[in-house]
Amino acid sequence: MSDTLSPIDTAKFVAAKRAVEFVEDGMKLGLGTGSTAAWMVKLLGERIRTEGLRVTGVPTSSRTAALARQVGVNVVSLDEAKWLDLTIDGADEFDPDLNLIKGGGGALLQEKIVATASDQMLVISDISKQVETLGAFPLPVEVIPFGWQTSKALVEEALSSMDVLGETSTLRMNGDRAFVTDEGNHIIDLHLQRIGNARQLSLVLNQIPGVVENGLFIDICDIVIIGHGDGRVEARDINTGAVEEGHVELAESDNIFL
Repeated sequence: MSDTLSPIDTAKFVAAKRAVEFVEDGMKLGLGTGSTAAWMVKLLGERIRTEGLRVTGVPTSSRTAALARQVGVNVVSLDEAKWLDLTIDGADEFDPDLNLIKGGGGALLQEKIVATASDQMLVISDISKQVETLGAFPLPVEVIPFGWQTSKALVEEALSSMDVLGETSTLRMNGDRAFVTDEGNHIIDLHLQRIGNARQLSLVLNQIPGVVENGLFIDICDIVIIGHGDGRVEARDINTGAVEEGHVELAESDNIFL
């Protein structure tokens, strides 16, 4: 299988494969959105088919919901599930304290709601997403369409008093039209370069009229699993301080993604 996957895809695969080992029979799971999370959903479906694993999934986007149903995961709404045992999702950046930037795929609102409705959040990533300080990846801010330009201006005004290096923002586009989230909102991407105080910035942004939510996930992630292109995996638990290292063998039978 390693001959058919790039090193970055191999890293995503091994992180996802290690993550689904945390899943136990009967669990209610939050299913993340994004390229790495998609591998996790497919591997979860493989366990359902080969082991008879019984799980209930709450997807964080319409894309994830469609994929989960396709691979045999029983999908319900969060209102039906009420509370989750575990959420597995990707991240665009994570720092040493496992604070995250998420929302590159545009699903940050559902992702944050689902993650905070879980006993535990597990993030799967490749090593390129690890940073000392958040902010190199543009920070998504979800805003309602009504008055979005006013909300954008207020966000930029607020940034002038924040500990950030950049203060520019752009409306996320989908071709020649504004990107629309599953909730019918728009996303403003903040190009900050470095975020000195992520907790303060998150609180300030969410007080601005028109802002629905931002992509800073503070004190939500419990474990991050980092995959490497050679099959190595590293699991870091922020609560216990434990670091577990291992290796995932890539067999031909694993190649369910072609």
